[in-house]
Amino acid sequence: MEHKKRKALRMPTAYSILLLLIIFISLLTHLISGVRGATLAEVVMAIPEGFLDAIDVCLFILILGGFLGMVAKTGALDAGIASVVRRFQGREMVLIPILMLLFSLGGTTYGMAEETMAFYALITATMIAAGFDAMVGAATILVGAGVGVLGSTVNPFAVSAAIDALKSSGNGIEINQGVIILIGVILWITSLVVGTIFVMRYAKKVKSSGHSILSHAEQQAAKETYGEGGDKGGEAVPEKLPKRQRFVLVVFALSFLIMVVSLIPWESFGVTIFQNTSQLTGINLGEWYFQELQAWFLLSSILIAFVAKVPEREAIGAFVSGAADMIGVVFVIAVSRGISVIMSTTGLDLYVLDHASRALADVSPILFAVGGYFIYIGLSFLIPSTSGLAAASIPTFGGLAASLGLSPEVMIMIFCAASGVVNMVTPTSAVVMGGLSICRIEWPTWLKFVGKLLVVLIVINLIILSAAMLFF
Repeated sequence: MEHKKRKALRMPTAYSILLLLIIFISLLTHLISGVRGATLAEVVMAIPEGFLDAIDVCLFILILGGFLGMVAKTGALDAGIASVVRRFQGREMVLIPILMLLFSLGGTTYGMAEETMAFYALITATMIAAGFDAMVGAATILVGAGVGVLGSTVNPFAVSAAIDALKSSGNGIEINQGVIILIGVILWITSLVVGTIFVMRYAKKVKSSGHSILSHAEQQAAKETYGEGGDKGGEAVPEKLPKRQRFVLVVFALSFLIMVVSLIPWESFGVTIFQNTSQLTGINLGEWYFQELQAWFLLSSILIAFVAKVPEREAIGAFVSGAADMIGVVFVIAVSRGISVIMSTTGLDLYVLDHASRALADVSPILFAVGGYFIYIGLSFLIPSTSGLAAASIPTFGGLAASLGLSPEVMIMIFCAASGVVNMVTPTSAVVMGGLSICRIEWPTWLKFVGKLLVVLIVINLIILSAAMLFF
């Protein structure tokens, strides 16, 4: 008797997971008194509304895809990656802590999150060429930037938004930003050390034994997108790149350098050298956001085509093809934003916030810190926007801390740390789902990989924050 082959169990795609979450939350609104039940029309329109809500980041990713397609057309990026891998041959592991430190700096200073989308394809290709797998590329960015946001020091989307929300609440609470920066630095450095060791241990295992947490399908998808990897990047690479390719790489590097510079709020740090830099977009560097970045990368694409002397028809084809590669990422982002739309339109987010604040009244400082942390973990799943969560919750929780004689500064850092942990894994985050999609990694695989790290980070965070609540 011929036995039928059993089909391997495959996890649902990101789209299915997010759609199920939209349906689950919609049904949940009908079971909670005090929350308006989601209508069929609101459920049906959640994804289109989410698309509109995320249109800026979606268009940015499409143009970025076109930009990368243009660079790929010139062959400069492949040659540049191969050159980097050759230079670090035998020392590939050094790339991981260097890159994670840089991404974490972006996270702690200006909340680098959506901006990392520009780097996933490049870093993943580099890591695969160096003999690692796509998970090392994804973790280098997601964990690197994530631990920076977790330990925010001057992040305007977390720290500044929280301080502004608390001051504007009319409670008359004074905030010592020096305390916030000190606690933020401690959270950032400890989390970065733990996260870097975790990623490097996994990378070493991949490099030495070929062991990968990725499924066969995920590995094949990554290979089809980014090549086989291994040491092939070091073969037949000239010592000196051709002049045109070097020019392309200069424009490529300059494009990302300007992006980073343009997003840091320099004036809030007392830096005024960029006050008269609005000639290109009408907005000074340091005040750019997605619309300005869209224009900048479109301009950079044209400049690369000119520098590399790519014929007009081939240049347009390369740009459109590159943008087409990002369509799946754009759809993931749109669907994930649909969850936030359902939450806000039904009032479920405010309901959860009100009941969570009541649970923290009349408890000890340590229980207040621990309870507040876990409440913010829950809230961050429901309200993935860091600045939105700060505006909605800090006046309540910061005011409650002050009324109990506890530190509102520590409460702000509890919010930053808890939301930072969640934003590394939540399927409601466009950054998580979009980044993983670019790396060709399914969300359940990422959850399996990063789960142990998150447990360790949560324990470390709770120890630091509980001690801070007692000390300050």
